[in-house]
Amino acid sequence: MYKISNFTNNNDIRIIGELGAFKVIEYVRDLSVTPDTAEISYFSNLMNVRKRQLICNLAISSVTVQSGTMQWMVGNVNATTGLKGVGDLLSKAVRGKVTGESAIKPEYTGDGIMVLEPTYRHIILLNLENWNGSIVLDDGLFLACESNLQQKAVMRSNISSAVAGNEGLFNLGIEGKGILCIESPCPQEELIEIELQNDVLKIDGNMAIAWSGSLTFTVERSGKTLVGSAASGEGLVNVFRGTGKILLAPVDKM
Repeated sequence: MYKISNFTNNNDIRIIGELGAFKVIEYVRDLSVTPDTAEISYFSNLMNVRKRQLICNLAISSVTVQSGTMQWMVGNVNATTGLKGVGDLLSKAVRGKVTGESAIKPEYTGDGIMVLEPTYRHIILLNLENWNGSIVLDDGLFLACESNLQQKAVMRSNISSAVAGNEGLFNLGIEGKGILCIESPCPQEELIEIELQNDVLKIDGNMAIAWSGSLTFTVERSGKTLVGSAASGEGLVNVFRGTGKILLAPVDKM
C-alpha cells in the first residue's frame, strides 16, 4: 500500500490534462528559488514558462517512455526493454539510428504510479483515434505512449526532401489505438490544426510538429520553376499532400 500526499493536491500544482493512463501537471508557482533566481522565476511564471510533469498510471495501461525521462515511481512497477527477441532488437536499433530517437525506449508495467522528469516544454496528449490510428512526429517530440501503440520509422517521400530541407530522411511514426504524449515547443492553445481532404499544404519553414501518417511529405521549390521561386521570394517549402491533419506551431520551432 502507498499514499501520495502534497502532490496533485498541492495548491501550487494544477492538473492541465488527463487522457488514458496519463495526467499532466503544471507548477503554478516554483517556490524552490534562491535570491539569485527569484526574479527570473517570477517573470518566467508570468510568461507561462513553468515546470510540467507527466504522471503515468500503470493500472490503466503499461507505458513506453523516452529513455532517461523517469524521475520516480511507487507501487508495483516493473521496467523492461520492451524487446521481443533479437529481430525486434535489430529493428529498433535501425529505427533509432535513422530517426535519431533512442533505440531502446523502456516499457513500464504493473499497477503503480510513475512520474517523469520535469520539463519547461508543453506536454500535449493526443488520442490516435482522432488521427485515424496513424501519426508522424517531427524530430525530438516523443515523450511517452501507451505500450500497445506501435512505433516505426517513416521515410520521406523522396531523398531530396531530406537533403533540400537539411533534415533527416526518416521521422518517427506511431500507429494503433491509444494515447500519445509529445513535448511541444508551444502550448496546445497556440497550435494550428489544418485538415486536408485530398488537398495540399505548403509551409515556408519547419513549423509542422505532427501530421497524419496518410499524408505524403516532400520538400519542393515554392514555384514550378526557378524563376517562379525567385518571384515568390521563397526558396524551398515543406509540402503535405493527401487527406489528413497537420499540427503547426505559429512560428518556426526553436
